[in-house]
Amino acid sequence: METPWWKSKKKLTWALTRKKTDEEEQGVDKLKRVLTFVDLTALSTGATLGCGVYVLAGAVAKSIAGPAVVLSFAIAAVVSAFSGLCYAEFAGRVPKAGSAYIYSYVAVGEFTAFVIGWNLLIEHLIGAAAVAKSMSNYVDSLLGSPQQKYMTEHFPIHVSFLASYPDAASFVVIMTITLLVAWGVRESTSTNNIFTILNLSTVTVVIVTGFLKANYSNWAIPKSEIPSNMDGGEGGFLPFGWAGVAAGAAKCFYGFIGFDSIATTGEETKNPKRDIPLAIIASLFISTIAYCGVATVLTLMWPYYDQDENAPLPQLYQNLEMPTVKFIVSTGAIFALCTSLLGCIFPIPRILYSMSDDGLLFKFLSKINSTTKTPLISTLLCGAFSGSLAVFFNLAQLIDMASIGTLQAYTIVSICVLVLRYSDNKPLNEKCIVKSNKNQTHKWFNLSNTKTPNSDTQYVSRALILIFSLASVVFGVSLANVERHHDTSRSTLLTLCYISFFIMVVTTYMLFRLPQAEENLSFKVPFVPIIPCLSVILNVYLMMELDYKTWIRFIVWLLCGLMIYLFYGINHSLEGKKQTKTDENKSNISVQSIVMSCPS
Repeated sequence: METPWWKSKKKLTWALTRKKTDEEEQGVDKLKRVLTFVDLTALSTGATLGCGVYVLAGAVAKSIAGPAVVLSFAIAAVVSAFSGLCYAEFAGRVPKAGSAYIYSYVAVGEFTAFVIGWNLLIEHLIGAAAVAKSMSNYVDSLLGSPQQKYMTEHFPIHVSFLASYPDAASFVVIMTITLLVAWGVRESTSTNNIFTILNLSTVTVVIVTGFLKANYSNWAIPKSEIPSNMDGGEGGFLPFGWAGVAAGAAKCFYGFIGFDSIATTGEETKNPKRDIPLAIIASLFISTIAYCGVATVLTLMWPYYDQDENAPLPQLYQNLEMPTVKFIVSTGAIFALCTSLLGCIFPIPRILYSMSDDGLLFKFLSKINSTTKTPLISTLLCGAFSGSLAVFFNLAQLIDMASIGTLQAYTIVSICVLVLRYSDNKPLNEKCIVKSNKNQTHKWFNLSNTKTPNSDTQYVSRALILIFSLASVVFGVSLANVERHHDTSRSTLLTLCYISFFIMVVTTYMLFRLPQAEENLSFKVPFVPIIPCLSVILNVYLMMELDYKTWIRFIVWLLCGLMIYLFYGINHSLEGKKQTKTDENKSNISVQSIVMSCPS
């Protein structure tokens, strides 16, 4: 009888660290390869440009960052760009469905892969709920808030951690887009391409009219001119200080969620190794220009403290008496939010498909419909779950929950890039263990200038990556809390900041000294280890800027996932069964060899 994992420490360790063998599957692809570079760029841009442009910019400007929301978007763009480069390299390495889940499965191990896949699910499920909520609030605000008034009067929710009323419209919106995604890849991407063109046209109209109507004094409003009934902070360009810019960046980061959606299309793209990395970079570039442009004109046209949190742009053009532009922007925003919602829902069933196809989640989730050639059951379940979240949670809660899952996933992807770059990739028969007479200083600082990775340099690199990761957590926690404390506590936090920063600088330099694997990839992250290390630092810091309630919800979600993995996935893992069978075959061959070698 097979020993269960909880009674065997060796079996548990093997199960948690086993890696997916990167072998090409034989036979016909289960999913259609129909997507091109243009489709991928439009899908990624459409998924990214939505709530951030039409809702988030005004909300962050009003009460968190003021006119400096432009800097918040710029910081969020840099963080996303670093993570995007890491995603692009992985997309070229492992062109399969599953996004960062499959990348980490190949690079690090099964347990890490499950955690990252589980968190990608919360990223996109809650991201879709947040976009649907934004769209519902947006349209409701334009119509005079009929849903809000009716639901608040007849079906109020008096629970502190839920919305004030059930948002039925957002559920209808999500299920409509879900049915479109379930219909087929070609159909949904064609619709997305049209919506994305309308979206970019609307953003262009906003930026052009915004600069024509710009009032540059709105970036330098003194505190004395802010109405007493408005929360305008200290006035000026930085009314809420740099702490507001950082908190705003953590919120604005949500606006860049979506570029990684195309990383799930590896089995539906005609040339995934080339097109996915290029599309990630192109969509991030387009999105950054759009976000910073809209945030700039939004705060230049109208005072930041008087922005409408639910529908800032239509309200702004109404205040400026520009009804034609208001109509164009309002209509374009609805199409844009539909596109963003499609981009959020599109990757969820593909992540579920990949994880269930590997045996880590329930098998029925990997079934492909013979007519639509899409994971139909997974798509419908995801839509229903995401729609339910949109009904009962408010927008701010959904944005924070989506951001924390994404930041955690981006952090692991960046660490995976470091792990792979410093790995000893030589075939097993070419590896040898050499006892070195060099002292530890030579080994850790590579003073012998070793040019190719070996077992020693690989061990040192992984130890340094672990030290760097721990130091970045200490740095992020300390820096995020230093502004909220005074006297002794503040001094202690500043000391921890300096010490952890010094450790990170030293470990980065030591990694820089180590040899990297020579690999022929379609795209490679430049300036390794600097860019992946910066990505880890910034992602961790933004995670620490989120409130404790978000962390509680995230931990509950994570614990639910761990229970599924430990009591289902770990025993049904396809990779585990395959490796067990291989080991048994090897054992049988060894036994037969011994029997044959014995005298009669």
